[in-house]
Amino acid sequence: MTAGPAPADVVVAIDGPAGAGKTTVARALAERLGLRHLDTGASYRAATLALLRRGVPVGDPAAVARAAPGLALELRPAPGRPLVLRVWLDGALPAPAELRSAQVDAAVPAVSAVPALRDHLVALQRAAMAGGGIVAEGRDIGSVVWPDAQVKVFLTAHPRERARRRGAEQGAGAGDALAERDRLDATRAVSPVRPAPGAVVIDSTGRSADGIVDELAGLVRGARERVGRP
Repeated sequence: MTAGPAPADVVVAIDGPAGAGKTTVARALAERLGLRHLDTGASYRAATLALLRRGVPVGDPAAVARAAPGLALELRPAPGRPLVLRVWLDGALPAPAELRSAQVDAAVPAVSAVPALRDHLVALQRAAMAGGGIVAEGRDIGSVVWPDAQVKVFLTAHPRERARRRGAEQGAGAGDALAERDRLDATRAVSPVRPAPGAVVIDSTGRSADGIVDELAGLVRGARERVGRP
């Protein structure tokens, strides 16, 4: 099934577990090739933040499902950065510290497993990706959000390496939280985290981000040639 209109330029889908380096690689690839960049994980964090602000019991799937359609979320360019799509909540950009707070970290796995919430956010993501010319990162871009992406990548790394990276960012306890997130992501009924059909699997363990971006840029060049883009 086609997720949207035929793109004017390629769609690059980069999926993978937490700590694999998706954001670093996706952002650098988009900047190098002049493509838009969308971090879909931020939309789940913003939705979780919105539910918490509204006092919705985030551990109650039925309550989350009822609240999902009323969440005032948008995906549009950041101020002064037309190629960087950011999630807006209630007409404003949430502070990064709010999106990555301990409270949001604890609640986002349960919230993101609710089918009605995922359906709402997938619709927003597809609308933002229409027209192509974008690098989108997440956990189900190539399998659910845009299965017709011309370039599909599943970026992973050894669990110890991913835990080390998260520990450097978030401090002690990040490794345990990562292991629990892996378990929830892999076992949820809707959009479990796994490589999409046709995805190129890349292990980032011990590799530089620049080297991975070089590899992906080659894949994009090949895809652009196949669709007749310069």
